[in-house]
Amino acid sequence: MRDPPVANTQFLVEPAARSRGRGVAVVRDFVTLTKPRITMLVMLTGAAGACLAPGRVPTARLLLSLVGTALIVGAANALNMWWEREPDALMTRTRNRPLPAGRMSPDVALAFGLALGVLGTPLLFLVNLTTGLLGLIALVSYVAVYTPLKRHTYLALLVGAVPGAMPPLMGWTTATGSIGLGGSLLFAFLFLWQVPHFAAISIFRADDYARAGLQVISVQHGQSAARHMIGLWTGLVVAASLLFVPLGFAGSWYLGVATLLGAGFLALAFRGARGGARLDVGRWAKLVFAYSIPYLSIVVVALLLDRTR
Repeated sequence: MRDPPVANTQFLVEPAARSRGRGVAVVRDFVTLTKPRITMLVMLTGAAGACLAPGRVPTARLLLSLVGTALIVGAANALNMWWEREPDALMTRTRNRPLPAGRMSPDVALAFGLALGVLGTPLLFLVNLTTGLLGLIALVSYVAVYTPLKRHTYLALLVGAVPGAMPPLMGWTTATGSIGLGGSLLFAFLFLWQVPHFAAISIFRADDYARAGLQVISVQHGQSAARHMIGLWTGLVVAASLLFVPLGFAGSWYLGVATLLGAGFLALAFRGARGGARLDVGRWAKLVFAYSIPYLSIVVVALLLDRTR
């Protein structure tokens, strides 16, 4: 007897494999809309706010808050990408996102973002009224105020820093039901941190932003203004990080970690603020950006560890 032909099975397997591949790509694009790395960092700061608050928050309430926060952040990011799909197509950094690359319909992205918001907002109101209101304010201000304002003024960064700093405050209110001194300090620390972090991006991505018509500080007022902004606001960030100690939210162990990391951040920021002919501004801005991420993560983790000591 002859062996059965293998071509028939290949015709069956290859379309199935292609279908699975397309399915994975579609899921990956939906995940991309939520900016998962930012969402994970936000969840870390939200959990930190809950853990640093006085008393013990029930596990079920904390999980409800974190899931609701993740959905709200994902919604804000997806709606931001929907709104900015045309500028994104002009920027090297963003032109391969699902919408500008043409892999996803704008209507689908809009529906996805709205669905995340509709799911996440009620969860936060189930936590308590304060957390729900803060989450709603964060979502609306990011999408409806910050996103369109970026085309008009670099001060949009300060508006966008408000929803960006909301998650640790929401974590605090998850545990306490109210905005206290500790929650306000966490909010201030994260609010201030975002300014040098994003001002650094505006320097080494200045051409991209200018091409897209987005008025970041390096485009609107020049590289020198952006460098001085980084120096000034880094000083404010480090000062805020140290306030946790005299206000009774952290002890000497945290103080050592925050001082060491803050000194490094200040040295790096002031080096660029001073300028000089030998300064490679683009490389320096990338170093500021790269340093700012582990700086924030380690300071927040040090706060949590100090509380358990």
